[in-house]
Amino acid sequence: MNTVLITGGSRGIGAQAVRAFSDNDWQVAFTYYKSREQAEALARETGALALCCNAANEEETRAMAKEVLSRFHHIDALICNAGTAHTGLFQDMTLKEWDDLFALHVRGAFLATRELLPGMISRQKGSILYISSMWGQVGASCEVAYSACKAALIGMTKALAKETGPSQVRVNCIAPGVIQTDMLGGYTPEDLCSLAEETPLQRLGTPQDVAKAAYFLCSQDASFITGQVLGVNGGFVV
Repeated sequence: MNTVLITGGSRGIGAQAVRAFSDNDWQVAFTYYKSREQAEALARETGALALCCNAANEEETRAMAKEVLSRFHHIDALICNAGTAHTGLFQDMTLKEWDDLFALHVRGAFLATRELLPGMISRQKGSILYISSMWGQVGASCEVAYSACKAALIGMTKALAKETGPSQVRVNCIAPGVIQTDMLGGYTPEDLCSLAEETPLQRLGTPQDVAKAAYFLCSQDASFITGQVLGVNGGFVV
């Protein structure tokens, strides 16, 4: 049976990815940090394995990976989705805020990948998927740190794909556009309407839109796709 680990899987895009893979008969494990009730409810709904883990913590990530491998024996796909947003003027950002954001998005992806990549290489099989953002491609005013984090994931995707390709491990990236998740909680209805109007398809994206793309890129249907950044953004960035 195919197996997948999804970091940050209790809410939003991550939760829909858990459902998408479970619906296609994959064994699914996912991590959460603070959203325990939501994680437990999702685990009951899907049968997935929920594990509490601070994605930025090396020891917790190592223990989490060890637990997943003890249950599943191998991982076919890793989706690094854990992350959060930060909005504000660049000059007002503290060093701790900057470091915390990079720790979660970039260090977290590095730690999870480092733990699971050796098994994929030894099996000569695997897929790694990083969830970036369209702002990692083009940048966003008042989201400098977030844009920089997401740009780093794109760089990781392209470099690691070249490194692991000979071992038959594929590495890809999704760059979502404006998606209806908790990250839009600070936007007014008017803001959201404007963003929908700016999107050529005239609507906001849904977590399901991203989850379906994630499933495709991790499946055998995408067996000749690696090192790519797929924009799921309704045409907002082309």
